[in-house]
Amino acid sequence: MTASAAAGRDPIIVVSGLPRSGTSLMMQMLAAGGVPTMTDGQRVADPDNPRGYLEDERVKRLQQDARWLPEARGQAIKVISQLLTALPASETYRVIFMRRDLEEVLASQAKMLARAGRPGGDPAKLRAAFTTHQTRLQEWLPAQSHLTVLELDYAAVVADPGSAASQIAQFLSAPLDEAAMAAAVDPQLYRNRGPNG
Repeated sequence: MTASAAAGRDPIIVVSGLPRSGTSLMMQMLAAGGVPTMTDGQRVADPDNPRGYLEDERVKRLQQDARWLPEARGQAIKVISQLLTALPASETYRVIFMRRDLEEVLASQAKMLARAGRPGGDPAKLRAAFTTHQTRLQEWLPAQSHLTVLELDYAAVVADPGSAASQIAQFLSAPLDEAAMAAAVDPQLYRNRGPNG
């Protein structure tokens, strides 16, 4: 089925970005604003994300099995940016893409892995891999007719959540509770700031 054939259906709202880029915060904002979220509750809140991750484990296997994805129509679901290419073009998507300073992403990820007692990767190699991935994604996204994208900067969302909530409501063409969305942002949880953060 083509993207045009799917145009009459409710789009799937996808929250995406690199790991540790603010995707959980965005899911929390959407939930507070009245958007249904597709989560399975398997990954519970922890010190790295005290308000929860709001994930669905099935997303990790999108490349192998996306048959369940139509269940997400009209809902928000978190999909890391590395799996955006696995979204079938038989659905339409409104993608809220979170951007964050790459050094902050690497620092946050390293602290999370250390807290879990897991070894982290070589920062230089990770930085290079993430940079290459982001470049390729920026080239790929504009050519995808089934994806409509709103890019938001994590630091800007934390600094002015009211403005971000307004942008999201306009992007989704939905009467969201913008005040509740803004209130869901806790600046104290922005703990790995870059030199300009």
